[in-house]
Amino acid sequence: MLNQTYPYYLANEAVAANTDLEVTDKFSGEVATRVAMADAAAIDKAIGFAVDALPALRAFPPFKRQAVLEHCVKRFRERYDELALALCIEAGKPINDSKGEVTRLIDTFKVAAEEAVRIDGEIVNLEISPRAKGYHGYVKRVPIGPCSFISPFNFPLNLTAHKVAPAIAAGVPFVLKPASRTPVGALIMGEILAETDLPKGAFSILPAHRDGADLFTTDERFKLLSFTGSPAVGWELKKKAGKKKVILELGGNAAAIVDGDQGGKLDYVVDRLAFGAFYQSGQSCIGVQRILVHASLYDALREKLIAKTKSLVMGDPKDEKTFVGPMISESESKRLAGWMESAVQAGAQIIAGGKVEGAMFEATLLEGVKRDTDLYRKEAFGPVATLERFADFDEALAAVNDSDFGLQAGVFTDSLAHAHRAWDELQVGGVVINDVPSFRVDNMPYGGVKESGLGREGVRYAIEDMTELRLMVMRETW
Repeated sequence: MLNQTYPYYLANEAVAANTDLEVTDKFSGEVATRVAMADAAAIDKAIGFAVDALPALRAFPPFKRQAVLEHCVKRFRERYDELALALCIEAGKPINDSKGEVTRLIDTFKVAAEEAVRIDGEIVNLEISPRAKGYHGYVKRVPIGPCSFISPFNFPLNLTAHKVAPAIAAGVPFVLKPASRTPVGALIMGEILAETDLPKGAFSILPAHRDGADLFTTDERFKLLSFTGSPAVGWELKKKAGKKKVILELGGNAAAIVDGDQGGKLDYVVDRLAFGAFYQSGQSCIGVQRILVHASLYDALREKLIAKTKSLVMGDPKDEKTFVGPMISESESKRLAGWMESAVQAGAQIIAGGKVEGAMFEATLLEGVKRDTDLYRKEAFGPVATLERFADFDEALAAVNDSDFGLQAGVFTDSLAHAHRAWDELQVGGVVINDVPSFRVDNMPYGGVKESGLGREGVRYAIEDMTELRLMVMRETW
């Protein structure tokens, strides 16, 4: 079970300042633990410590950064079950998905440990004309400066890891605000980081209410803001961020295309679609929300997908048989239920699921959803998917692009030409061939276009954002 209370971490040290933040068990609704909350004064101190830590971190050699990350990997493995249970309780994530996320946390820190010792530069040939004869250019990467991180509730371990691990590898100090609904995993991470010899001020992990955390965005001492969350909040933060670099990993309403040549593989396709649409109650920005199926396969796939959706077990996330647990809150469940009802009133039909009770939302499949409804155009962020047919592959590509979002898309096809056309034409950050858009490996570049954000995560790509190029020009003789 969880500890009764958790401190926050200010300049590498645990501070039991208060127990003001109640963290609930998302299935039972009961208070599971209480967490220390940071006020504006604590956040201001953390930023000052981060500024002061920068020289020491710049002198902290790559092999020591690697050792810190390897220590974290070791301790995450030792505390695997504890981390998984904490995630299951605070996020309502089914225990099997929770264990999978702990595995990804470990993977992300392992990749960062490898990258910490290969942040290389390059030699630039400057002798492009007679006036540059004898001049040589050298480029290296240096830490950008203190970074501000704001992480979301839906992957409170892994999406936090995608900020913290690259920061340690790059040698940048950071102040992290974990989601107030799910702060425990990040605080356990802080406990483990506090066991290392990172310079004082290298990290602070400070749960805080959104309305009291403006310094994470506005303070000019931060040189980078990395935010993962909703588009409405992310773009507003960018407006307030001033001159600092901003990385936004926002929402999506990801689509999956099933091409007409997949008739012999429908069982595999259906299994992956059901997983992509309904795992962790659909609360993933790359969860499958829109399913487009070639007309020749539509009826057969529809029948199989309905059966698969109805077979998914909903219940207590601590039960290993559970596939669909609670949504993060009853208010989110009500919001999505309203969208579903509006879609039905506009002519859609619920063909599987549709039952809602409190935060529990049954895995639900609809067809005939109009493209101007919220359920089609916005991010559902819950266990609901829509099904539609297409006759021509280019028609399907156009339908995927008919969205304000562009994070990832999935395409099931045996046609190399169609795979390349999708890669060329789809306005998304990533195209996944023969799997769902929900697929992600933690070293790949990950991010979106349009309303889905700016920049890319994935350890090496995050390190590039957290460092700056510095050129040295040397004249050979004078």
